[in-house]
Amino acid sequence: MENGKIDIEKIFNHWITTSDKDYTTMIHLYEVKDYHWSLFIGHIVIERLLKAKIVKTTGDHAPFTHDLRRLAKLSKIDFQSIQFGWLDTITTFNLNARYDSYKQAFYEKCTSEFTSEWISNIKELRSWIKQAL
Repeated sequence: MENGKIDIEKIFNHWITTSDKDYTTMIHLYEVKDYHWSLFIGHIVIERLLKAKIVKTTGDHAPFTHDLRRLAKLSKIDFQSIQFGWLDTITTFNLNARYDSYKQAFYEKCTSEFTSEWISNIKELRSWIKQAL
């Protein structure tokens, strides 16, 4: 921050770089069949890209929230309705992997098939958002 102004480009690049690193982590976790954590990290991949777009769009810091639908709306990216549904589901990966009361049920839900489907959706959203950046 210089003269009270934030360095938009620096913050934007931070969100992109950390999202890309988390994407690699998500893939590694998926490959070793650590499914629930791969989906948790997948949520973070999308969250950080949306925050990058918000910073670029607004010229200000992104809000402190993990709600992907809210972030998507603030990003001004023109999402399709199916993508909003995906964002809602992916947001639950954050909550379910984070809180003990949800962990066991989420762990059991994260079969190979379920996780493969959602990793594919996360990859598609990631590509869509990156094109909009």
